[in-house]
Amino acid sequence: MNTQLNAVPESSLESQAIDHGSLPSARLLYWSIRRELWENRSIYLVPLAVAGVALFGFCLSSFVGIWEEPLRLNPAKPQVPYDLAAGLMMLTGIVVSVFYCLDALYGERRDRSILLWKSLPVSDLTTVLAKASIPLFLLPLIVVTVTLAMQWIMLLFSSAVVLASGMSVGELWRNLSIIQMWLLLFYHFVTAHVLWPYPVYCWLLLVSGWARRAVFLWAALPVLVIGGFERMTFHTLYFAEIVGGHLIGNAPVMDMAQGSMGLDPLTTHVTVGRFISSPGLWIGLALSAVFLAAAVRLRRNQEPI
Repeated sequence: MNTQLNAVPESSLESQAIDHGSLPSARLLYWSIRRELWENRSIYLVPLAVAGVALFGFCLSSFVGIWEEPLRLNPAKPQVPYDLAAGLMMLTGIVVSVFYCLDALYGERRDRSILLWKSLPVSDLTTVLAKASIPLFLLPLIVVTVTLAMQWIMLLFSSAVVLASGMSVGELWRNLSIIQMWLLLFYHFVTAHVLWPYPVYCWLLLVSGWARRAVFLWAALPVLVIGGFERMTFHTLYFAEIVGGHLIGNAPVMDMAQGSMGLDPLTTHVTVGRFISSPGLWIGLALSAVFLAAAVRLRRNQEPI
């Protein structure tokens, strides 16, 4: 009887271990991404904090009128504050992505948590893909959602101020074209600030998995060396301009009318075909795949620092 009782837990434990080790890859990837979100709360806290500060500044300036004349609330030309808010959130997304990628693989080696995660039934490929998905999917989704919510609150507050001032709320909504502006913002963010700079983020991930210290310096060193050599030899800065253009999102995604600024639907023309046919896009995505494959191999062989 005792033998049978002892045998039951052992068999059940073995079956649980087999089930745990044979979890679907998609489920392991999902929980790995949740782990990244749990361990790196700056992914959502920083955009929320920046949006809160921007909202406070907009509400204060709209109510008191402390901005310069081109930036003040004007129902006839309401686009500028919304463009500034969207630009600030895009810059926030770039900064958060850079610092996250620099620490993604380096941090787990520094605090030796890599030993714990390697003991779990999660492959190096799944771990690296989970980290690479943060600047590709999760962070852009958070930044776009926060930006849309922020602009919606700005529009509601603007409407209240305009109504209290005796001006036309309908003119404000009509000139702003909020739905078209949101669609244009989403397109611009996905193309110029996700796909276009992705090879830079993957390079930072690779360096994060290789460097033992001074990750930012090692990541920037090739740009400085190659750019300096090119400048001294050919008196040009093409390489630095290419890298910098990819990082800040200088992609061929749209044409704007001469003298216009921001994402005004009335003066902006989307150029999807030119973006898709751009060699810089496909070369960048190919480099991203190479960098990620190298990062997977590095993590498989790396030990804690």
